[in-house]
Amino acid sequence: MSDQVGSSGNWNLPNVLTGLRIVIVPFFGWALLHDGGDSIVWRTVAAVLFAAAMITDKIDGDIARSRGLVTNFGKIADPIADKALTGMAFVGLSIVGDIWWWVTILVLLREWSVTVLRLSILRRVVVAAAQSGKVKTVLQAVALTALSLPLRQVHPPLHDLGVVLFYAYEVLLGVAVAMTMWSGYEFFRDVWRQRNELRSTPSPT
Repeated sequence: MSDQVGSSGNWNLPNVLTGLRIVIVPFFGWALLHDGGDSIVWRTVAAVLFAAAMITDKIDGDIARSRGLVTNFGKIADPIADKALTGMAFVGLSIVGDIWWWVTILVLLREWSVTVLRLSILRRVVVAAAQSGKVKTVLQAVALTALSLPLRQVHPPLHDLGVVLFYAYEVLLGVAVAMTMWSGYEFFRDVWRQRNELRSTPSPT
C-alpha cells in the first residue's frame, strides 16, 4: 500500500466509507437481534446492511490505492471497522443461537490479536495481506451475510429450503473459520520471520 496522502487529507471518500461502516455496526446489530432474531423483515434488513458494508470495504480499499488516498487514519480505522462489523455479526448470531459461542470467541481472539499486532508494528514491519487472508474475508462475508438472513424463520413452503440453506452456510462458515485460523498462523509466522531478519541485519556504522 502506498503511503501517499490525498490532497483532502483524512477527509476523503475511502475514509468516509470506512466511517460509514462503523456507523452501520449498531444498526446492523439492532436489526439482527430485533424480536430475539425471529423477525423476518429485520433479519433481512440486517443481511442487506452487512452485505452493503462489506461491499464498501472492497470499494474504499480500491479507491484509496488507485487514487493515492491512503492515509494513516485509514490504515487504523479500516481494520477496526472490519473487525467491529464481523465481530457484531459473530456475537449477534451467537446470541440468537445460530453460531456456537466457542466459535465466536475463537474467531474474535484471532481477529483482534492480528489487528492489534498489525497496528503496533505498522511502522517497523510491513506484512502484506496474504492470499489466505483474502479468501477468509470473502468466505466470512458470504457465510455471515447468508446466516443473517431469516433462513429458519421463513414459513412453508420455503421453510425446508431455508433449513437446508442454513446448514449449508454453516458448513461454509466452518470452512471460513478454518481459513481464519490458518491465515492467522501465516500472519504471526511472517511477523516472527521479519522480526528475526531485522534483528540479524547489522546496524550501519
